[in-house]
Amino acid sequence: MCSVSTPTAPVIFHETPNGRIYLGDSREVLDSFDQTSVDLIMTSPPFGLVRKKDYGNVDAREYLDWFRPFATAFKRILKENGSLVIDIGGAWIPRQPTRSLYHFKLLIMLCEEFGFHLAQEFYWWSPSKLPTPAEWVTVRRIRVKDAVNCVWWLSPTPWPRASNRRVLQPYSQSMKELLRNGYHARKRPSGHDISRKFGRDNGAAIPPNLIALPNTESNSFYLRYCRERGIVPHPARYPSELPEFFIRMLTDAGDLVVDPFAGSCVTGEVCERLHRHWACVELSEDYLKGALGRFAAPPPAPRGANTQGDDSAYYRLPRPGVLWNGTPEDALPADGGQTRVIATEPAKPPATEAEAPCDRQPRLFESGAPYGAEARDQ
Repeated sequence: MCSVSTPTAPVIFHETPNGRIYLGDSREVLDSFDQTSVDLIMTSPPFGLVRKKDYGNVDAREYLDWFRPFATAFKRILKENGSLVIDIGGAWIPRQPTRSLYHFKLLIMLCEEFGFHLAQEFYWWSPSKLPTPAEWVTVRRIRVKDAVNCVWWLSPTPWPRASNRRVLQPYSQSMKELLRNGYHARKRPSGHDISRKFGRDNGAAIPPNLIALPNTESNSFYLRYCRERGIVPHPARYPSELPEFFIRMLTDAGDLVVDPFAGSCVTGEVCERLHRHWACVELSEDYLKGALGRFAAPPPAPRGANTQGDDSAYYRLPRPGVLWNGTPEDALPADGGQTRVIATEPAKPPATEAEAPCDRQPRLFESGAPYGAEARDQ
């Protein structure tokens, strides 16, 4: 288990040509910044999980009170046209299959109490996420896989600096065909009047506010660096493409980016590569020992832009309904799944008149306990 140590005062743990890593309480480090001096705060704070984790989570019910001092500091140091981007995961209410509202309440608090404006909400979809919480998703089968994090993009002004031209994505094959064949301007059923300009080739497409990124890092330089030195990697790293999306869209080279909950300093690594000034703050010295590997790695080889829009550039999502026809529908649990019923064999569709009755029925284990051992392990 990784210990979270709090030094008596923040210290500079590592320094590069463009930035610094601080070991210590980020509230103290933020207090040292000049007012309206930061262009972007890009961070993923500890989530309000139902139990504390090794990396310093607080209970969801206490989350807003815990976050308020940080919000005060963020508002003070951000430039008027700067941005605050928060990647934040949801949480489940203990012992029941319902969701906490803490991350929505955080958003409302930041806007209503601290005067931030919600520029746009983004959603980070991780195709590689496990089907959790297991009790509700794979055991009782009454919820679906939780695979999306909310990413709140806020600013002190309704008009933060931004350009979506920095984060364009390649045209899909269908869009390329439309550009080749031409688009017939007409009014859509929705009422939108689509003009001929829609068929103009601008070289690339504007991305949606759904960011598809797996979190499957397994053999990166950072992880090899940690393994070789017996260092426990940070367990909640976001992929570098996530902060890079916002750093590119919301800042220029030479701007200042701050991550007050830096973990393994992914944000700093991206900023160093993109020639942004940066500051990362982290409480755990153990995690910062691993973070040094991000700045010991050789610079990545330059990659050309993938403008082809081939399959390697996209994730595919099935349409709802692909498996609907022909799938037997079990009766819905009248109690909403409170009774824990586990099928040890797949249920078979009802026998037709021409079929002999099935002697071997699915064996069921039924327990009146509303909350099983698997649920306690969420």
